Amino acid sequence: MYGIYRLWHPYRGSPAKAAFLIAVLAAIVATPVMAADSDSIQMDWLNMGMRLFGGLALFLFGMEQMAAALKAVAGERMKIILARLTTNRFMGAVTGAFVTAIIQSSSVTTVLVVGFITAGLMSMAQSIGVIMGANIGTTITAQIVAFKVTKAALLMVAVGFSMLSFSKQERIRQYGGMLMGLGMIFFGMSVMSDAMSPLRSYQPFLDLMARMDNPIIGILVAAVFTGLVQSSSATTGIVIVMASQGFISLPAGIALAFGSNIGTCVTAMLAAIGKPREAVRAALVHVMFNVFGVVLWIWFIDQLAEFVTWFSPSYAELSGTDRLAAETPRQIANAHTVFNIANTIIFIGFTAQFARIVEWLVPDRPLEEKIIARPKFLDDALLETPSLALDRVRLEIGHMGDRVIEMLEKIMPAILNNDRSALRAIAKIDDEVDILHGHIITYLGRISQRSLTEEQTHEFVNLMAATNDLENIGDVIETDLVHQGYEGINQGVSISVDTRKVLQDLHHVVSTAVDIARDSVMENDQVAAQEVIAMKGDINRLMESAAMHQARRLVAEEPNRLAAYTLEMDIIEKLKRIYYFSKRMAKAVMPEETVERAA
Repeated sequence: MYGIYRLWHPYRGSPAKAAFLIAVLAAIVATPVMAADSDSIQMDWLNMGMRLFGGLALFLFGMEQMAAALKAVAGERMKIILARLTTNRFMGAVTGAFVTAIIQSSSVTTVLVVGFITAGLMSMAQSIGVIMGANIGTTITAQIVAFKVTKAALLMVAVGFSMLSFSKQERIRQYGGMLMGLGMIFFGMSVMSDAMSPLRSYQPFLDLMARMDNPIIGILVAAVFTGLVQSSSATTGIVIVMASQGFISLPAGIALAFGSNIGTCVTAMLAAIGKPREAVRAALVHVMFNVFGVVLWIWFIDQLAEFVTWFSPSYAELSGTDRLAAETPRQIANAHTVFNIANTIIFIGFTAQFARIVEWLVPDRPLEEKIIARPKFLDDALLETPSLALDRVRLEIGHMGDRVIEMLEKIMPAILNNDRSALRAIAKIDDEVDILHGHIITYLGRISQRSLTEEQTHEFVNLMAATNDLENIGDVIETDLVHQGYEGINQGVSISVDTRKVLQDLHHVVSTAVDIARDSVMENDQVAAQEVIAMKGDINRLMESAAMHQARRLVAEEPNRLAAYTLEMDIIEKLKRIYYFSKRMAKAVMPEETVERAA
């Protein structure tokens, strides 16, 4: 019972996934699908439907289980590879194909690319190569499905379930989830194949399948189905299952695979709704690439079929439907891969043109719209991969830090120059900081609901603390320093030239500390974090120098000397507090033993 609970637990609260599990049970317990007598075959549509949709549910659930485990196992390493190996369009295409083949999600690859564009680490033209390569990576699913290893499916499920349920090591559990998902894929195919086998003798269905030889009909049917199930891999898998029963010819299977490429564009566009302009552009590139590719190849389906038949395995000893069922699945998988590789080779030389087109179709927002505070990097699509989601939190902390640093840079000139309008503008920036803080904390809360490794849990806690420290710095500036700026104006305080120099020197060092602390968190840079911690001595010396200067100035014969002294000391104290929060941010990046020695 514990093992069953462990399997069910991650999916409770999801009606669709719960329905999948229930349908799986229905598929397993369903009775035979036809009754035969000497004269005719009578179809049992109810039981056939139960087994067919139950097998489909198991197939889709297995794909999701395998993809989630793959992303959890390889997500962090794939992110690093993607960031380092996209120096040009060709390397980007190879990298996009490799990363997507590993994590089995072109949408996750695209989300990572959008983040790199937003952070200025990659141009739109460079990203197009990665998006094209991602299409190649998705064909690996069809290649896996084309292998007929259904006899080992239940063994894979059993072994994967044991690893997932009884191992205490998170990495082993993730590999177990991957193996179990793969077993579910093959077992779901077996259930669907058995459910459809009676249709071999049902002439109306055979006539319907014959219509799929019309490429336009095949493309439309597959596109609609893919748009509904939101998975081109699922559509291709089902096409291969039908081919394994001899229901469709190779040209019909190729047309259906083309349609799945168009249908997946619906997923890309839906995922871009409400996202930054870069995400919309990336989705549009995906749509253009897939649609142009299908339009180009629709006239050469027969030639593509002949080409893949030439190098795919052949079973000359078989004949008729049996030979079609043996050869067509692998041929369709190969055609799907060849199609996407050829499209990438054809269109890779036009990445700059693609970039110009999508930038023209999706222009930047007006300046007024840009000032509205909204997260730039947080994306729900990455929540199932905590390592990637936590990395996005780092980038968003950098975005939030930009606003805090802007406040810090502006506050000292505003106070020294008695500038009311500047003080009001700084207070407004803090409203944006508070909004971004709320988004980050909410996103972290959603990450915490996932299954985290010990290392990820430690990272989660540190990022939560760093976010709060950064927000505290904003509050010190908005609540205390802005208030003190108004007090100085209201009391007519004038700060002397010498005192201005003392305050500006201290402010410069503290601002530098906050800037470096922000970068250390965003880039997980321990060297930068150590630099912030090491600034403690400089800060203390400047604080002592400022205090001695203020003591000497206290007896100066100037108007409002006491009010000026109080204001100046308050400013110094608040700058010291800001450094304290920046040091805490830096310590969160350092290993615990290093922090203990530095304390």
